[in-house]
Amino acid sequence: MAKTEETILSIHKSIDILLLLQNEGRELGVTEIARALGMNKSTVHRVLSTLDSRDFVQQNSETGKYWLGMKLYSLGMTIGDKLPLKVIAIPYLKALSQKFNEGVHMSVLDRSFSRFPRILIIDKIQTQQLLSFTPSIGSGSTCNSSGMGKCLLAYSSDEYIRKFIGTPLPRFTKNTITEWPEFLAELKHIREVGYAIDEEELELGLTCVAGPILNRNQEILAAISLSGPTSRLQADRLAVIIEEVKSTAKAISSLLQ
Repeated sequence: MAKTEETILSIHKSIDILLLLQNEGRELGVTEIARALGMNKSTVHRVLSTLDSRDFVQQNSETGKYWLGMKLYSLGMTIGDKLPLKVIAIPYLKALSQKFNEGVHMSVLDRSFSRFPRILIIDKIQTQQLLSFTPSIGSGSTCNSSGMGKCLLAYSSDEYIRKFIGTPLPRFTKNTITEWPEFLAELKHIREVGYAIDEEELELGLTCVAGPILNRNQEILAAISLSGPTSRLQADRLAVIIEEVKSTAKAISSLLQ
């Protein structure tokens, strides 16, 4: 194999390991990584050593396992700070959060996850109201368990969705949709009404209302959501929140068209 080909292959292996760590969301050992990616342990160890030396991964001195390093955080913050969508959206997200004194998030599809689409949170507005579930920027969850995830998929192409039909849908609570016929019907309904609701599907006691951010071709760019305890997001207040989330998403979309 030529030197150039070996270098490219090493780059692919490095990326695969970084994406695996991101998708698993936890520290992994050499053996776990090798098994998951079908690599030799010696190859995994060599790649990790290189990534560690450049701060792209870091090793836990107590467990010997690896996690994403600070260099990735630095790169992510640099990209995030320059992302036009965030610059445009942040005043609207703050206004939505302040109006209801609830947390607001914005996310995009994480297309690096091959088994099933996940969301990637790119911005959040936190309030003094405490929630048991407060995802951080850069974190994510499977699309079937969140309002933003369902919204992102509902406005994705049929071709993209078809790639995943039949894949097991993970369950988080008794309300999580885990059957594809029901899930596809839910996505169709979301497109019809223009918003999505997570009714305690990711965590019991948590309700979320999400709306789509679309470009000039009506293609999905991101989704925004307002989340709060189910006890606070009921009846008349929920109806008002739905309209405000839809209105905010449309306002942001209009600036991108």
